[in-house]
Amino acid sequence: MIRSLSVFSFLVALFAVASALPLVLRDVFVPPVTYPHAGTVWKVGQHHNVTWDTSNAPVNITNKLGRVVLAKGGVLDYEHPLAKDFDILLGRIEVKVPDVKPGHDYTIVLFGDSGNDSHEFTITK
Repeated sequence: MIRSLSVFSFLVALFAVASALPLVLRDVFVPPVTYPHAGTVWKVGQHHNVTWDTSNAPVNITNKLGRVVLAKGGVLDYEHPLAKDFDILLGRIEVKVPDVKPGHDYTIVLFGDSGNDSHEFTITK
């Protein structure tokens, strides 16, 4: 009983401190991926620029660090990003096409504040 009371007291104190901190308004930035687009064909081992539109970026972005992930058939390979920890406001990042099974159902997912994906494109050997 005493232990649960002390945990409760700690949580109440933590909430009080957090509530007293000034709030800074942040906006979620969801830049659309512009390349690759439908009809794009990448070959394993090539280098390409993944691009996205930054023209409507808000002043206060929640997360400015980007990550580019390859997905096949809607399944993301989040453990092996093609690029990570770059400034989301760059609008482009060069990636190397990994050695993957050829297919027509690949997408690029750009993470920062949220995840936006490209149109489906093709990867060949």
